[in-house]
Amino acid sequence: MSPSSFDLVVIGAGPGGYVCAFRAAQLGLKVALVEKRATLGGTCLNVGCIPSKALLASSEHYFFAQQHAAEHGVKLGSVELDLATLLKKKDSVVTKLVGGVAQLAKARKITVITGAAAFVSAHTLDVTSSTPLGATPNQDATPPSRQTITAKNIVIATGSAPVELPFMKFDGETIVSSDHAIHFTSVPKKLVVVGGGAIGLELGSVWSRLGADVTVVEFLPKIVATYDDDIIRNFTRILQKQGLKIEVGAKVTGFQRSTAGATGILTAERGTEKLSFPADKVLVAVGRRPFTDSLNLAAAGVQLDDKKRIKVDAHLQTTAQGVWAIGDVVAGPMLAHKAEEDGVAVAEWIAGKAGHVNWDLVPGVVYTDPEVASIGLGEDAAKAAGIAISVGKFNFAANGRALAADATEGFVKIIADAKTDKILGAQILGRNAGELISEIVTHMEYGGSAEDLARTIHAHPTMSEAVKEAALAVSKRALHAL
Repeated sequence: MSPSSFDLVVIGAGPGGYVCAFRAAQLGLKVALVEKRATLGGTCLNVGCIPSKALLASSEHYFFAQQHAAEHGVKLGSVELDLATLLKKKDSVVTKLVGGVAQLAKARKITVITGAAAFVSAHTLDVTSSTPLGATPNQDATPPSRQTITAKNIVIATGSAPVELPFMKFDGETIVSSDHAIHFTSVPKKLVVVGGGAIGLELGSVWSRLGADVTVVEFLPKIVATYDDDIIRNFTRILQKQGLKIEVGAKVTGFQRSTAGATGILTAERGTEKLSFPADKVLVAVGRRPFTDSLNLAAAGVQLDDKKRIKVDAHLQTTAQGVWAIGDVVAGPMLAHKAEEDGVAVAEWIAGKAGHVNWDLVPGVVYTDPEVASIGLGEDAAKAAGIAISVGKFNFAANGRALAADATEGFVKIIADAKTDKILGAQILGRNAGELISEIVTHMEYGGSAEDLARTIHAHPTMSEAVKEAALAVSKRALHAL
């Protein structure tokens, strides 16, 4: 096999792409990983999941020091924000993780090419690159070059990009995406977030804790609309108590800039009501779109669906033999952990192994404080579908560890089949909900019942006991609630 020929080339080094490359290398394939960024890790590690979680953690520390430390006997006096240091901490987390991915790729003898790939045919790529084939990424700058590489299999893992509103294009200064909102060098006075989904609420929470006046404007009747009404009703109340202003059922109509251009007024409508929100920053977080620009998919015979996602079969193979697609460019939730599982499965299918992904069990989490997390079928959706269910709920206010940690807001809810007791889904509002949901996912993966979960011993005192109590509540046997 020539130096420019591979068993597998993966386009895109986000969580789906690099994990796919890693698994394929483990299985003995000769692998190349093509990434247009100077660093590996994609949106998630560079400008998404990881930096936003670092900002969430740091802003939580600041907010606690300001608002709650004294309640615990910790007297701090005046608490001052050093935003430059906070951002430096965020950057250090990103640098460590992307560096770790690069080291793992090198150790697995994966050829990493920094450049933009485009199809010439189903098995040939043209790569415009600043890293010569076989060289170390991020070495001293070299003139851009073009190279042709071939592969028996090619995986498209190019991820997604923020959606722009046609009448409010991103300028990176006043009208911003999530990519920009992790880099603000000063705290906005007034931040308007368009979109009440996970990204908007997380970044809105960050800047609210750091001192911004934040308003969230959501088109739908409730924020994070996929969750049950009782979850969102309580979640909305908590966020408002923390200082976020939330406007639902409001359609954004435009943004009128001030004479200086640095600030303006965002306008919206709620029925016949006209709304206006002063802002010096507007974060547009209305979703993401599959990023397949410049790939020249037609040359490979790869087709898109009506939502511009790549068409794939049950094994994630596209309409072109030997070309596969994973993660945000195909149907399903645009989540890093889903992309990773796609990548592992595709690598195994290519290697002749029995890959597997259960797309019905992809947990979702909003990483605010408290968090909200879900898996499977919600109570509202089950009732709307006419499914006979039993529901168990348990409040964190009755959990000893939650009380000790001052984390009593929220509850665990488990939905089970009324006849078989099989767990159909769960939703959690509370501190560390994203950690707690995984136990329920595991039980569901193996067809577990609420009774199975209820009879599993949980350490005391832990917040996970609320999961056990909710499982007991499915059959009206909760021990620490009436």
